[in-house]
Amino acid sequence: MRTAWLALGYFLAYIPYAMLVKAMSSGVSPLAGSPVDALVLLPATALGQLAVMPLFLAVSGWWRYGRLHEIPGVGRVRAPGRETLLAGFFTSLVIATTTLNFTFTGVSILLVLLLMRGGVLIISPLVDSARRRKVSGSAWAALAFSLLAVSVALGDVDSYHLTLATVLSVLAYLVGYVGRFEIMSRVAKTGVKEIDRRYFVEEHAAAPVFLVGILAAVALVGQPELRSGFTTFLGTSAAWGAFGIGVAYEVLFVFGTLIYLDRRVYTWCVPANRCASLLSGLVASYALAGLAGLPVPGDAQLLALVFIGIAIGSLSYPATAFWWRERGIRARRVLFVCGGNTARSPMAEVIARAHAAQAGASAGRVRFGSAGVSPARSGAPLAPAARTALADLGIRRVPGLVHPRRHRARALTPQLCQDSSVIYCMTRAHRDAVVALAPDAENRTFCLDPHGDVPNPEGQSPEGYRQCAHHIEELVRIRLHEFLGGDAGPDVRPAGVG
Repeated sequence: MRTAWLALGYFLAYIPYAMLVKAMSSGVSPLAGSPVDALVLLPATALGQLAVMPLFLAVSGWWRYGRLHEIPGVGRVRAPGRETLLAGFFTSLVIATTTLNFTFTGVSILLVLLLMRGGVLIISPLVDSARRRKVSGSAWAALAFSLLAVSVALGDVDSYHLTLATVLSVLAYLVGYVGRFEIMSRVAKTGVKEIDRRYFVEEHAAAPVFLVGILAAVALVGQPELRSGFTTFLGTSAAWGAFGIGVAYEVLFVFGTLIYLDRRVYTWCVPANRCASLLSGLVASYALAGLAGLPVPGDAQLLALVFIGIAIGSLSYPATAFWWRERGIRARRVLFVCGGNTARSPMAEVIARAHAAQAGASAGRVRFGSAGVSPARSGAPLAPAARTALADLGIRRVPGLVHPRRHRARALTPQLCQDSSVIYCMTRAHRDAVVALAPDAENRTFCLDPHGDVPNPEGQSPEGYRQCAHHIEELVRIRLHEFLGGDAGPDVRPAGVG
């Protein structure tokens, strides 16, 4: 249901964006008495998105999900990591070429959308396959229908003029998506709110900065249209229309990225996104035909749209069926890590299991585990004082789950890290040990307490264990609500589980 609402938002945002770009480049906009060159438009559109991007992050409050980096002489600042910075570069290619593709003379909105959307439909199962995600036979059938749709659209030679510049721009658009999807599939799409929003924020912050920087650099080396876009054009009334294009793109960018970040495979996410944009392109095409007299799409383009619709249906069928049957979604796994796996991490595991049991169906696909980075003795039981502390919290037994007495210490392994959706460590040293053991898990490994270490109660009195258990319970409650997609909420203690 969430994806459906996001797709609706994407559809509604894409209509004014596509209409405004085509109207400005065709000279039918009241703000531009004559056609505006595509390259002249780009700087103002990029500046428009750059201006509203921080406004969205500030109003939504999502800026806080960005990573903190220590900069000598400055302190800790929020900035993208290396991979999200690269993703921002690829995304800047997508942003620039999307706008550019709509401006080419003699090319309809629908044709451009067919080329772009058909191309992404083609690459989505290829990226999933490369990342070793299961791709169904219907997804490969969707790829074939997408190729057929693009072939039919390209065969409509009487309705458009496809220039070399258009072809190169569409290819750059697809290269941007391949790079973006590859990085996103490695560092995000986990279903963990903190991880996915961090990717969203960092890519979101980097992309328009990259775009403005690239355009400015090319303008400085002598590209006349881009130089005009950064100088004389900004003083005209048409610049407001170009700025509005950037604002509209910012809105659809938010909806589109959140669709792609759904933890399901791209062969689920891409159809929702592509279907919404194609329908919006159809509406925009006929709206401009009626309002400004621009040509309507040719018959071959409409036939190609039918084939794309079949491809979308084929691509999304298995995931849609699984959604209706509440199947096909891999369980999310949470791993707690400490040193010996006899006190802190197993207490966190048991507390999380108890809270998840209380949460009911919403937590039904979450699994919990724990391990130690340096267990003194593999197979050691939970410390007696830790069991007592859990009992004081009201956790003696969780129906249908492992009894705390049955816990046995185990060592952390690369496989455990690989199988976990998110890893919560008791100290920063534990996090460093996890990253050293499994570098690929760095982007989903966190300290349970983001403000400091959880002290080791070993050797302390029973009261020390009780205080540690209470502290862990509060942290786990917050983290679990984050993981399940909600807010921290009220303090619901698991006393009724026993």
